[in-house]
Amino acid sequence: MKPYIEMTDEELNEELVQLKKEYKKIQALGLHLDMSRGKPCQDQLDLSMAMMDVLNSDSDLTCDDGTDCRNYGALTGISEARELIGDMMENNPKDIIIYGNSSLNVMFDTISRAWTHGIMGNTPWGKLDEVKFLCPVPGYDRHFAITEYFGIKMIPVMMTPTGPDMDVVEKLVAEDEAIKGIWCVPKYSNPQGISYSDATVRRFARLKPAAADFRIFWDNAYGVHHLYDDNQDYLIEILAECKRAGNPDLVYKFSSTSKITFPGSGIAALATSPNNMDDFTKHLRIQTIGHDKVNQLRHVRFFKDIHGLTEHMRKHADILRPKFEAVENTLEEDLAGLDVGTWTKPLGGYFIMFDSLPGCAKDIVSRCKKAGVVMTGAGATWPYGLDPNDSNIRIAPTFPSLNDLKSAIKVFTLCVRISSAKKILADRKEAA
Repeated sequence: MKPYIEMTDEELNEELVQLKKEYKKIQALGLHLDMSRGKPCQDQLDLSMAMMDVLNSDSDLTCDDGTDCRNYGALTGISEARELIGDMMENNPKDIIIYGNSSLNVMFDTISRAWTHGIMGNTPWGKLDEVKFLCPVPGYDRHFAITEYFGIKMIPVMMTPTGPDMDVVEKLVAEDEAIKGIWCVPKYSNPQGISYSDATVRRFARLKPAAADFRIFWDNAYGVHHLYDDNQDYLIEILAECKRAGNPDLVYKFSSTSKITFPGSGIAALATSPNNMDDFTKHLRIQTIGHDKVNQLRHVRFFKDIHGLTEHMRKHADILRPKFEAVENTLEEDLAGLDVGTWTKPLGGYFIMFDSLPGCAKDIVSRCKKAGVVMTGAGATWPYGLDPNDSNIRIAPTFPSLNDLKSAIKVFTLCVRISSAKKILADRKEAA
Protein backbone atom coordinates (compact mmCIF):
# COMPACT_ATOMS: atom_id res chain seq x y z
CA MET A 1 0.00 0.00 0.00
CA LYS A 2 1.28 3.47 -0.83
CA PRO A 3 1.76 6.22 1.77
CA TYR A 4 -1.47 7.79 3.00
CA ILE A 5 -0.24 11.25 2.09
CA GLU A 6 -0.01 10.15 -1.56
CA MET A 7 -3.59 8.82 -1.64
CA THR A 8 -6.41 10.84 -3.13
CA ASP A 9 -9.31 11.92 -0.93
CA GLU A 10 -11.42 9.22 -2.51
CA GLU A 11 -8.83 6.53 -1.77
CA LEU A 12 -8.46 7.70 1.82
CA ASN A 13 -12.20 7.74 2.39
CA GLU A 14 -12.49 4.21 0.98
CA GLU A 15 -9.69 3.15 3.31
CA LEU A 16 -11.51 4.71 6.26
CA VAL A 17 -14.72 2.85 5.48
CA GLN A 18 -12.91 -0.48 5.66
CA LEU A 19 -10.92 0.48 8.76
CA LYS A 20 -14.04 1.60 10.61
CA LYS A 21 -15.78 -1.68 9.82
CA GLU A 22 -12.83 -3.54 11.30
CA TYR A 23 -12.85 -1.22 14.33
CA LYS A 24 -16.53 -1.93 15.07
CA LYS A 25 -15.87 -5.67 14.93
CA ILE A 26 -13.10 -5.27 17.50
CA GLN A 27 -15.31 -3.14 19.75
CA ALA A 28 -17.90 -5.89 19.71
CA LEU A 29 -15.34 -8.32 21.18
CA GLY A 30 -15.36 -6.48 24.51
CA LEU A 31 -11.60 -6.57 24.98
CA HIS A 32 -9.96 -5.55 28.29
CA LEU A 33 -6.23 -5.27 27.60
CA ASP A 34 -3.71 -3.17 29.54
CA MET A 35 -0.54 -1.71 28.02
CA SER A 36 -0.49 1.35 30.27
CA ARG A 37 2.48 0.71 32.57
CA GLY A 38 5.83 -1.03 32.37
CA LYS A 39 5.05 -3.75 34.87
CA PRO A 40 6.53 -7.25 34.92
CA CYS A 41 4.07 -9.97 33.99
CA GLN A 42 3.15 -12.91 36.21
CA ASP A 43 5.65 -15.21 34.49
CA GLN A 44 8.42 -12.77 35.37
CA LEU A 45 7.31 -12.51 38.99
CA ASP A 46 7.25 -16.30 39.19
CA LEU A 47 10.97 -16.38 38.38
CA SER A 48 11.72 -15.06 41.86
CA MET A 49 9.36 -17.21 43.91
CA ALA A 50 12.22 -19.40 45.12
CA MET A 51 13.54 -16.33 46.92
CA MET A 52 10.73 -16.88 49.43
CA ASP A 53 12.35 -20.18 50.42
CA VAL A 54 15.96 -19.11 50.97
CA LEU A 55 15.18 -17.87 54.50
CA ASN A 56 13.03 -19.58 57.12
CA SER A 57 12.77 -19.78 60.90
CA ASP A 58 15.82 -22.06 61.02
CA SER A 59 18.03 -19.77 58.90
CA ASP A 60 21.11 -18.07 60.26
CA LEU A 61 20.37 -14.38 59.69
CA THR A 62 23.85 -13.24 60.61
CA CYS A 63 25.99 -11.49 57.99
CA ASP A 64 29.65 -12.22 57.33
CA ASP A 65 30.66 -9.24 59.49
CA GLY A 66 28.50 -10.41 62.39
CA THR A 67 25.52 -8.12 61.75
CA ASP A 68 22.26 -9.69 62.94
CA CYS A 69 19.73 -8.83 60.19
CA ARG A 70 16.88 -9.11 62.65
CA ASN A 71 18.07 -6.14 64.66
CA TYR A 72 18.79 -2.44 64.20
CA GLY A 73 21.88 -1.15 62.43
CA ALA A 74 23.71 -1.17 59.08
CA LEU A 75 22.47 2.27 58.04
CA THR A 76 23.87 2.01 54.51
CA GLY A 77 22.94 -1.66 54.05
CA ILE A 78 24.55 -5.00 54.81
CA SER A 79 27.97 -5.50 53.25
CA GLU A 80 26.87 -8.50 51.16
CA ALA A 81 24.03 -6.51 49.57
CA ARG A 82 26.29 -3.52 48.88
CA GLU A 83 28.71 -5.88 47.14
CA LEU A 84 26.02 -7.56 45.02
CA ILE A 85 24.35 -4.31 44.01
CA GLY A 86 27.76 -2.71 43.53
CA ASP A 87 28.57 -5.37 40.96
CA MET A 88 25.21 -4.79 39.29
CA MET A 89 25.69 -1.01 39.20
CA GLU A 90 29.43 -1.24 38.38
CA ASN A 91 30.35 0.73 41.49
CA ASN A 92 32.49 0.23 44.59
CA PRO A 93 30.35 -1.16 47.45
CA LYS A 94 31.61 1.60 49.78
CA ASP A 95 30.00 4.18 47.45
CA ILE A 96 26.56 2.57 47.74
CA ILE A 97 23.61 3.00 50.09
CA ILE A 98 20.98 0.26 50.12
CA TYR A 99 17.44 1.51 50.74
CA GLY A 100 13.96 -0.01 50.82
CA ASN A 101 12.05 -1.32 47.82
CA SER A 102 11.67 1.81 45.65
CA SER A 103 14.30 3.90 43.85
CA LEU A 104 11.54 6.37 42.98
CA ASN A 105 11.06 6.88 46.72
CA VAL A 106 14.79 7.59 47.06
CA MET A 107 14.61 10.17 44.27
CA PHE A 108 11.61 11.84 45.90
CA ASP A 109 13.42 11.96 49.26
CA THR A 110 16.52 13.37 47.59
CA ILE A 111 14.55 16.24 46.04
CA SER A 112 12.68 16.75 49.32
CA ARG A 113 15.89 17.05 51.37
CA ALA A 114 17.40 19.43 48.83
CA TRP A 115 14.19 21.47 49.14
CA THR A 116 14.22 21.68 52.94
CA HIS A 117 17.91 21.45 53.87
CA GLY A 118 19.94 22.04 50.72
CA ILE A 119 22.79 20.03 49.23
CA MET A 120 26.20 20.00 50.93
CA GLY A 121 25.67 23.30 52.76
CA ASN A 122 24.07 25.20 49.88
CA THR A 123 20.85 27.20 50.26
CA PRO A 124 17.76 24.97 50.56
CA TRP A 125 15.93 25.01 47.25
CA GLY A 126 12.69 25.93 48.99
CA LYS A 127 14.20 29.27 50.04
CA LEU A 128 15.18 30.25 46.50
CA ASP A 129 13.06 32.45 44.24
CA GLU A 130 13.06 29.84 41.50
CA VAL A 131 14.32 26.30 41.00
CA LYS A 132 14.56 24.70 37.56
CA PHE A 133 15.21 21.17 36.29
CA LEU A 134 16.14 19.95 32.82
CA CYS A 135 13.86 17.22 31.52
CA PRO A 136 14.95 15.17 28.50
CA VAL A 137 11.88 14.59 26.33
CA PRO A 138 10.21 12.32 25.64
CA GLY A 139 10.94 11.07 29.15
CA TYR A 140 9.68 9.31 32.28
CA ASP A 141 6.39 10.67 33.60
CA ARG A 142 7.08 9.78 37.23
CA HIS A 143 10.29 11.81 37.20
CA PHE A 144 8.35 14.79 35.96
CA ALA A 145 5.65 14.22 38.58
CA ILE A 146 8.23 14.60 41.38
CA THR A 147 9.60 17.93 40.17
CA GLU A 148 6.10 19.21 39.41
CA TYR A 149 5.01 18.25 42.96
CA PHE A 150 7.65 20.56 44.43
CA GLY A 151 6.81 23.41 42.07
CA ILE A 152 10.13 23.10 40.25
CA LYS A 153 10.07 24.63 36.78
CA MET A 154 10.73 21.93 34.19
CA ILE A 155 12.62 22.78 31.00
CA PRO A 156 12.28 20.24 28.15
CA VAL A 157 15.46 19.20 26.35
CA MET A 158 15.00 17.11 23.24
CA MET A 159 16.37 13.59 23.14
CA THR A 160 18.49 12.50 20.18
CA PRO A 161 19.52 8.96 19.16
CA THR A 162 22.61 9.36 21.39
CA GLY A 163 20.92 10.91 24.45
CA PRO A 164 19.82 14.44 25.42
CA ASP A 165 20.89 17.32 23.16
CA MET A 166 24.13 18.07 24.98
CA ASP A 167 24.69 21.41 23.23
CA VAL A 168 21.52 22.64 24.91
CA VAL A 169 22.30 20.95 28.26
CA GLU A 170 25.81 22.41 28.44
CA LYS A 171 24.63 25.91 27.54
CA LEU A 172 21.70 26.01 29.96
CA VAL A 173 23.49 24.61 33.04
CA ALA A 174 26.46 26.93 32.50
CA GLU A 175 24.31 30.05 32.20
CA ASP A 176 21.59 29.61 34.83
CA GLU A 177 22.35 28.89 38.50
CA ALA A 178 18.62 28.30 39.10
CA ILE A 179 19.00 25.02 37.17
CA LYS A 180 19.66 22.47 39.92
CA GLY A 181 19.41 19.14 38.14
CA ILE A 182 18.54 16.99 35.18
CA TRP A 183 16.60 13.72 34.99
CA CYS A 184 18.32 10.92 33.07
CA VAL A 185 17.42 7.33 32.17
CA PRO A 186 20.74 6.61 30.46
CA LYS A 187 20.38 2.97 29.45
CA TYR A 188 17.42 1.59 27.47
CA SER A 189 15.72 4.90 28.18
CA ASN A 190 12.06 5.37 29.05
CA PRO A 191 10.34 5.54 26.56
CA GLN A 192 12.74 5.29 23.60
CA GLY A 193 14.81 2.31 24.70
CA ILE A 194 18.03 3.99 23.54
CA SER A 195 21.28 4.24 25.50
CA TYR A 196 23.48 7.30 25.86
CA SER A 197 26.58 7.28 23.68
CA ASP A 198 30.13 7.39 25.07
CA ALA A 199 30.43 11.01 23.96
CA THR A 200 27.20 11.95 25.72
CA VAL A 201 28.28 10.37 29.02
CA ARG A 202 31.67 12.10 28.83
CA ARG A 203 30.02 15.45 28.15
CA PHE A 204 27.77 14.93 31.18
CA ALA A 205 30.82 14.23 33.33
CA ARG A 206 32.47 17.43 32.12
CA LEU A 207 29.53 19.79 32.66
CA LYS A 208 30.37 23.16 34.20
CA PRO A 209 27.16 24.11 35.99
CA ALA A 210 26.65 27.62 37.34
CA ALA A 211 25.00 26.11 40.44
CA ALA A 212 27.35 24.47 42.96
CA ASP A 213 24.47 22.22 44.01
CA PHE A 214 23.57 21.05 40.49
CA ARG A 215 23.20 17.28 40.33
CA ILE A 216 22.60 14.75 37.57
CA PHE A 217 19.83 12.35 38.64
CA TRP A 218 21.13 9.25 36.82
CA ASP A 219 18.30 6.71 37.03
CA ASN A 220 19.90 3.57 35.64
CA ALA A 221 16.71 1.54 36.08
CA TYR A 222 17.41 -0.80 33.15
CA GLY A 223 21.16 -1.33 33.51
CA VAL A 224 20.96 -5.15 33.29
CA HIS A 225 17.71 -5.45 31.36
CA HIS A 226 18.94 -6.77 28.03
CA LEU A 227 16.74 -8.60 25.52
CA TYR A 228 19.59 -10.36 23.72
CA ASP A 229 22.78 -12.13 24.78
CA ASP A 230 24.67 -11.29 21.62
CA ASN A 231 23.49 -7.73 20.99
CA GLN A 232 23.51 -5.40 23.98
CA ASP A 233 23.98 -1.69 24.58
CA TYR A 234 27.00 -0.61 26.60
CA LEU A 235 27.06 2.41 28.90
CA ILE A 236 30.15 4.15 30.25
CA GLU A 237 30.11 4.20 34.07
CA ILE A 238 29.28 7.79 34.99
CA LEU A 239 30.81 8.07 38.50
CA ALA A 240 34.24 6.95 37.30
CA GLU A 241 33.99 9.32 34.36
CA CYS A 242 33.04 12.22 36.66
CA LYS A 243 36.00 11.46 38.90
CA ARG A 244 38.34 11.47 35.89
CA ALA A 245 36.86 14.80 34.80
CA GLY A 246 37.41 16.40 38.21
CA ASN A 247 33.65 16.48 38.92
CA PRO A 248 33.30 13.65 41.48
CA ASP A 249 30.21 15.07 43.22
CA LEU A 250 28.15 15.76 40.11
CA VAL A 251 26.01 12.59 40.03
CA TYR A 252 23.42 10.73 42.07
CA LYS A 253 23.08 7.28 40.48
CA PHE A 254 19.95 5.28 41.27
CA SER A 255 19.01 1.65 40.69
CA SER A 256 16.86 -1.12 42.13
CA THR A 257 15.79 -4.73 41.77
CA SER A 258 12.18 -3.67 41.14
CA LYS A 259 12.03 -5.30 37.70
CA ILE A 260 14.47 -8.05 38.67
CA THR A 261 12.73 -9.67 41.64
CA PHE A 262 9.47 -8.28 43.09
CA PRO A 263 8.63 -4.64 42.28
CA GLY A 264 6.86 -4.18 45.61
CA SER A 265 9.51 -5.98 47.66
CA GLY A 266 12.87 -5.39 46.03
CA ILE A 267 15.80 -3.31 47.18
CA ALA A 268 16.80 0.13 45.89
CA ALA A 269 20.24 1.70 45.89
CA LEU A 270 22.11 4.94 45.44
CA ALA A 271 25.71 5.17 44.25
CA THR A 272 27.56 8.46 44.59
CA SER A 273 30.79 10.16 45.67
CA PRO A 274 32.18 10.06 49.23
CA ASN A 275 31.22 13.73 49.75
CA ASN A 276 27.67 13.08 48.63
CA MET A 277 27.58 9.91 50.75
CA ASP A 278 28.46 11.97 53.83
CA ASP A 279 25.71 14.45 52.97
CA PHE A 280 23.14 11.68 52.48
CA THR A 281 23.99 9.74 55.64
CA LYS A 282 23.84 12.90 57.75
CA HIS A 283 20.14 13.12 56.90
CA LEU A 284 19.58 9.38 56.76
CA ARG A 285 20.64 8.95 60.40
CA ILE A 286 17.69 11.13 61.39
CA GLN A 287 15.25 9.43 59.04
CA THR A 288 15.94 5.77 59.90
CA ILE A 289 18.15 3.38 61.84
CA GLY A 290 18.38 1.12 58.82
CA HIS A 291 16.31 -0.42 56.06
CA ASP A 292 15.00 -3.98 55.74
CA LYS A 293 18.15 -6.08 56.20
CA VAL A 294 16.25 -9.39 56.13
CA ASN A 295 15.08 -8.57 52.60
CA GLN A 296 18.61 -7.54 51.65
CA LEU A 297 19.91 -10.88 52.92
CA ARG A 298 17.13 -12.72 51.10
CA HIS A 299 18.26 -11.18 47.81
CA VAL A 300 21.91 -12.02 48.47
CA ARG A 301 21.17 -15.64 49.40
CA PHE A 302 18.93 -16.01 46.32
CA PHE A 303 21.37 -14.64 43.74
CA LYS A 304 24.61 -15.53 45.58
CA ASP A 305 26.61 -13.20 43.30
CA ILE A 306 26.44 -11.14 40.10
CA HIS A 307 26.65 -14.30 37.99
CA GLY A 308 23.44 -15.59 39.56
CA LEU A 309 21.76 -12.25 38.90
CA THR A 310 22.93 -12.26 35.28
CA GLU A 311 21.50 -15.74 34.71
CA HIS A 312 18.24 -14.59 36.29
CA MET A 313 18.04 -11.67 33.84
CA ARG A 314 18.46 -14.08 30.93
CA LYS A 315 15.24 -15.76 32.07
CA HIS A 316 13.50 -12.38 32.06
CA ALA A 317 14.80 -11.78 28.55
CA ASP A 318 13.42 -15.11 27.34
CA ILE A 319 9.96 -13.96 28.46
CA LEU A 320 10.18 -10.40 27.15
CA ARG A 321 12.01 -10.86 23.86
CA PRO A 322 9.06 -12.51 22.03
CA LYS A 323 6.80 -9.69 23.24
CA PHE A 324 9.02 -6.92 21.93
CA GLU A 325 9.49 -8.75 18.64
CA ALA A 326 5.73 -9.29 18.32
CA VAL A 327 5.12 -5.56 18.69
CA GLU A 328 7.88 -4.64 16.26
CA ASN A 329 6.73 -7.20 13.69
CA THR A 330 3.12 -6.02 13.83
CA LEU A 331 4.11 -2.37 13.53
CA GLU A 332 6.20 -3.30 10.50
CA GLU A 333 3.48 -5.45 8.90
CA ASP A 334 0.63 -2.99 9.45
CA LEU A 335 2.27 0.43 9.16
CA ALA A 336 5.48 0.18 7.12
CA GLY A 337 5.23 2.19 3.93
CA LEU A 338 2.20 4.22 5.06
CA ASP A 339 4.32 7.06 6.49
CA VAL A 340 1.98 7.45 9.45
CA GLY A 341 4.50 6.97 12.24
CA THR A 342 7.93 5.88 13.38
CA TRP A 343 9.00 3.61 16.21
CA THR A 344 12.09 2.47 18.07
CA LYS A 345 13.56 -1.04 18.15
CA PRO A 346 15.32 -1.27 21.52
CA LEU A 347 17.75 -3.96 22.61
CA GLY A 348 16.54 -3.84 26.20
CA GLY A 349 14.46 -2.02 28.78
CA TYR A 350 10.70 -1.97 29.06
CA PHE A 351 9.31 0.28 26.34
CA ILE A 352 8.95 0.98 22.64
CA MET A 353 8.37 4.56 21.57
CA PHE A 354 5.95 5.43 18.79
CA ASP A 355 5.72 8.84 17.12
CA SER A 356 2.50 9.40 15.18
CA LEU A 357 1.68 12.16 12.73
CA PRO A 358 1.48 15.49 14.61
CA GLY A 359 -1.89 15.98 16.28
CA CYS A 360 -2.82 12.28 16.39
CA ALA A 361 -1.48 10.81 19.65
CA LYS A 362 -4.41 11.70 21.92
CA ASP A 363 -6.90 10.52 19.32
CA ILE A 364 -5.06 7.20 18.86
CA VAL A 365 -4.91 6.51 22.59
CA SER A 366 -8.58 7.46 22.98
CA ARG A 367 -9.63 5.15 20.15
CA CYS A 368 -7.61 2.31 21.67
CA LYS A 369 -9.39 2.78 25.00
CA LYS A 370 -12.81 2.68 23.34
CA ALA A 371 -11.77 -0.59 21.73
CA GLY A 372 -10.70 -2.07 25.07
CA VAL A 373 -6.95 -1.37 25.02
CA VAL A 374 -5.51 0.93 27.70
CA MET A 375 -2.31 2.76 26.76
CA THR A 376 -0.12 5.21 28.66
CA GLY A 377 -1.83 8.59 28.38
CA ALA A 378 -0.77 10.68 25.40
CA GLY A 379 1.39 13.55 26.62
CA ALA A 380 2.65 11.62 29.68
CA THR A 381 6.18 11.59 28.28
CA TRP A 382 6.39 15.40 28.51
CA PRO A 383 6.50 17.69 31.57
CA TYR A 384 3.03 18.77 32.67
CA GLY A 385 1.61 16.24 30.19
CA LEU A 386 2.01 18.75 27.37
CA ASP A 387 3.40 17.21 24.19
CA PRO A 388 3.61 20.20 21.81
CA ASN A 389 3.23 17.98 18.75
CA ASP A 390 0.66 15.58 20.24
CA SER A 391 2.60 12.76 18.61
CA ASN A 392 4.46 10.72 21.23
CA ILE A 393 3.08 7.42 22.54
CA ARG A 394 4.76 4.96 24.90
CA ILE A 395 4.11 1.29 24.20
CA ALA A 396 4.58 -1.01 27.22
CA PRO A 397 4.74 -4.63 25.98
CA THR A 398 5.74 -6.38 29.22
CA PHE A 399 2.59 -6.90 31.29
CA PRO A 400 0.07 -8.57 28.93
CA SER A 401 0.39 -12.21 27.91
CA LEU A 402 1.90 -12.72 24.47
CA ASN A 403 -1.48 -13.53 22.95
CA ASP A 404 -3.15 -10.52 24.58
CA LEU A 405 -0.28 -8.33 23.47
CA LYS A 406 -0.66 -9.45 19.86
CA SER A 407 -4.35 -8.55 20.01
CA ALA A 408 -3.62 -5.21 21.65
CA ILE A 409 -1.00 -4.11 19.18
CA LYS A 410 -3.33 -4.98 16.27
CA VAL A 411 -5.90 -2.66 17.82
CA PHE A 412 -3.21 -0.02 18.18
CA THR A 413 -2.10 -0.15 14.54
CA LEU A 414 -5.74 -0.02 13.41
CA CYS A 415 -6.29 3.11 15.50
CA VAL A 416 -3.11 4.66 14.11
CA ARG A 417 -4.36 4.14 10.57
CA ILE A 418 -7.83 5.55 11.30
CA SER A 419 -6.50 8.59 13.10
CA SER A 420 -3.86 9.27 10.46
CA ALA A 421 -6.26 9.04 7.54
CA LYS A 422 -8.75 11.35 9.26
CA LYS A 423 -6.01 13.85 10.11
CA ILE A 424 -4.70 14.00 6.56
CA LEU A 425 -8.22 14.54 5.20
CA ALA A 426 -8.95 17.22 7.81
CA ASP A 427 -5.69 19.04 7.05
CA ARG A 428 -6.48 19.04 3.33
CA LYS A 429 -9.96 20.38 3.96
CA GLU A 430 -8.61 23.14 6.19
CA ALA A 431 -5.98 24.10 3.61
CA ALA A 432 -8.48 24.21 0.74
